[in-house]
Amino acid sequence: MIPFVQETFRSAPLAYDGSGIDGGLYTTVTGWAQDAPHWFDRLVEVWSDLGLVVFALFMLYGWWRARSADPVVMARVLAAPLIVAAAYLVNLALKSLVEEVRPCRQIPGSVTLESCPPPGDWSFPSNHAVIAFATATALWFAWRALGLVCGVAALLMAASRVWIGVHYPHDVVAGALVGILVAIPLALAAARAAPLVDRARSGPLGPMLSVQLLRGG
Repeated sequence: MIPFVQETFRSAPLAYDGSGIDGGLYTTVTGWAQDAPHWFDRLVEVWSDLGLVVFALFMLYGWWRARSADPVVMARVLAAPLIVAAAYLVNLALKSLVEEVRPCRQIPGSVTLESCPPPGDWSFPSNHAVIAFATATALWFAWRALGLVCGVAALLMAASRVWIGVHYPHDVVAGALVGILVAIPLALAAARAAPLVDRARSGPLGPMLSVQLLRGG
């Protein structure tokens, strides 16, 4: 049922080997994926590959709601994509420093739902987890309920990366921490832009920032 079995490993010395941390748990989870129904594996795979689009939609929905909210809320919603970008850049720097080999290349006989990323596409921390949790954290400071829903989606995204076999569990945990820790101070600081939002609502950008202006009120 699982289409890809990693049988070829680099003969040259590998970069950082994270299998000693939770390689056993990784093998257990990917074993569960082997035994799961095909429809469920396919659902997880699609979510893992395309789910980041949902987080972009969460931010879009946050903007839509913030048009009728306090300027602080709008400032934080508008800052969310920038916060996610900042967290992603921090994560890329960490990846290049650690250079952890993907578990599907490090652990012989690893079985994955999709082909393993190529050599040099480092595993630690997970980019998907960083983006998902940075989005959830940024939106939580704007709308608690929206941030909570987004947080549940972020947990599912992180879990899916281990399930399909491309990350160790510690990769996604670290990615979640990076996303949260980068997003918190930036989301708090974004509130300082509220006066700019308030002024912009009476200018050319008003229809995009205020539901009252959009309605002509």
